[in-house]
Amino acid sequence: MDTQPRSPRPRVAADGPLDPTVLALLGDRVELLPWEATAGPILPVDGLYTYGHPAVDAEMLDRLPGLRVVSNYGVGIDHIDMAAASARGIPVGNTPGVLDGATADLAFALLLAASRRVVEGDRYARSPAFTSYDPGSMLGREVHGSTLGIVGLGRIGEKVARRAIGFDMAVCYQNRNPRPEVEAALGLRYSSFEQLLAESDFVVLCVPLTDRTRGLIDANALGRMKPTAVLVNVSRGPVVVTDDLLAALRSGTIAAAGLDVTDPEPLPRDHGLLAMDNLVLTPHLGSATDRTRRRMAELSVANLLAGLDGLPLPSPVPPTALGSP
Repeated sequence: MDTQPRSPRPRVAADGPLDPTVLALLGDRVELLPWEATAGPILPVDGLYTYGHPAVDAEMLDRLPGLRVVSNYGVGIDHIDMAAASARGIPVGNTPGVLDGATADLAFALLLAASRRVVEGDRYARSPAFTSYDPGSMLGREVHGSTLGIVGLGRIGEKVARRAIGFDMAVCYQNRNPRPEVEAALGLRYSSFEQLLAESDFVVLCVPLTDRTRGLIDANALGRMKPTAVLVNVSRGPVVVTDDLLAALRSGTIAAAGLDVTDPEPLPRDHGLLAMDNLVLTPHLGSATDRTRRRMAELSVANLLAGLDGLPLPSPVPPTALGSP
């Protein structure tokens, strides 16, 4: 039996440190508890707020019998056991829609940087070695007029496709189900996974992390790509087998890669990928713009407060849904 005195405010366990915008929006409407509060004996916790990607599994939910809601700051919910939450009648909220454009922007930034060797060129231009212009050095790959393959044509994948049209790219895609309405509107072509890998000059990963997509890009998949191809991942790190990618970049199986996510994340500081000139790497910045993060904060806090009040969540995750990037 719980013998701890109850706070007049709902008690919310959150991993942190939280974004200052989240804290400002919450104000004094909840009592924030450290995430460690979920690891001990049964506690009177009314809500969970996941800011990073802490695991929320059945065992944890069983320790929190009074839990009313789980609110996730972000779209991906691969760290939350949706079946366990649904079985216990606990609504889960996330923030779809508000970060799609920012993530698609970063996908194209990585694509351009990797293809045109922007980071490598920046280092060289700043170095003592750059003493004269050599028109034959650091040749890259043209983006315009090339073929882009998008793996996962959800909200983010569709926005990547729209940006590709502006670069006069031919776009093919692979998805669990064809999307004929998007094909017709944007001139896309549905393709098998194998055909997409073989034909694309650039492959962008926009899939959720599921049992089906974990390790999707392995040595076999990389071997099907063009040796001049560039791989971009803005989904989840474990979609790509890290050691296989390192081997492919070292051997020239593919030309380059741009990663916003890795497995593990972050990579160990002595990992071989960090020494590769044909890799552009960012620290999970897909949604990292001031406007997008503000919208994520607003929606995730609205989900949390609605669930605590027993009201429908503004952005509920369907119980059968899978997480997405």
